[in-house]
Amino acid sequence: MPISVTTSTTGEVNIVHVSGEIDVTSAAVLRDALEALIADGRRRLTLDLGEVTFMDSTGLGIVVGRLKKLTRHGGVLTVAADHERVLRVFTITGLDQLIDIHPTLEGAVRAADVDTPHV
Repeated sequence: MPISVTTSTTGEVNIVHVSGEIDVTSAAVLRDALEALIADGRRRLTLDLGEVTFMDSTGLGIVVGRLKKLTRHGGVLTVAADHERVLRVFTITGLDQLIDIHPTLEGAVRAADVDTPHV
């Protein structure tokens, strides 16, 4: 299944919606979308992996690399994922301890929005 990447915004949080498979042949699309947001000064990102059915180490590397970049700039990256195959990649590498992963998009967006005052 080819990868599809779209973006949307909820308050201060930019959401990157991904569907399909993230692997060595498609990961550049995700990297470019995340890099464009970061270059544009966006510092609160949520990666929506709810429609991702597979992710290999290349995709994982892109997520970790963007997380490090955002952290250096005072930003935050959260992940929404509930597919067992995707979650397993984070778990077996121990990255589920480093990356803020939520089973719902709403929870991930809320976590990325923690420093924003709510009225």
